[in-house]
Amino acid sequence: MSKRTAVCTSVILATVLLGLSAVPGLAQQQPMGFFITSVGPGDGADLGGLAGADALCQSLAAEVDAGERTWRAYLSTQGPNAVNARDRIGTGPWHNAQGVLIGNNVEELHGMGHRFTVMTVIDERGRRIPGSGYAPNRHDVLTGSQPDGTAYPAGEDMTCNNWTSSGDGKARLGHHDRAAWNSAHDSRACSQELLRATGGDGLFYCFAAQ
Repeated sequence: MSKRTAVCTSVILATVLLGLSAVPGLAQQQPMGFFITSVGPGDGADLGGLAGADALCQSLAAEVDAGERTWRAYLSTQGPNAVNARDRIGTGPWHNAQGVLIGNNVEELHGMGHRFTVMTVIDERGRRIPGSGYAPNRHDVLTGSQPDGTAYPAGEDMTCNNWTSSGDGKARLGHHDRAAWNSAHDSRACSQELLRATGGDGLFYCFAAQ
C-alpha cells in the first residue's frame, strides 16, 4: 500500500467513525447515575433509616452491574442532626439507565430546568413506573423533603419517624411524573397499605453520589 493510499484510508476511517458517534444510540452511553427504585423494602415507609435505604439503592444498582458506584437515597430526615436530601447525592451530572441526562447539578435538579418526566424517571432496569392514570398508580415517591431538597423543621412528622415507621406518622411525597417531583403532598400514614391507597408503593429515588 502506497503512503498516499494509507493516508486516504485513515481519513476515510476517521470520517466514518466520527459519523457513527453522532448517530443516537451508537455513541458511548453515559453510566447510570440515577434511578427510581423498582421496589421498596415492602414495609411501608420503614426503610431501616437512611442506612437501610442506601443499602437498597446499592443492592439494586449492583443487580444491573452498577454497584461500583456509591449510591444514596434521596431522603431527608428531621430533628437533631437533620439531613437534607439534596446534600446526599453528590454533585452530578446524573443520567438514567438509558443514558438520558436527568440533571447536571444540584441547582438544576431543584430548579425549573429539571428533566423529571414519566419518560425519564425510570427504574434501575430502564423500565417506566406507572404514573397517574394507570392502575395501579405508583407515582408517589418518598422524599421527606421541601421543594428545594431541604429537610422540614422538627415538629410535625414528615419522614415517618426518619424512615423507621410503618404505622403512625406521615411522609412528604413527590410525584415522579409531574413537576413536583420531590414535594407534592403528604401521605395518609406510613404503612404499605396506606401508601398504596394514595398512589404509591414505598419507592424512592437513588443517586450515584460518587
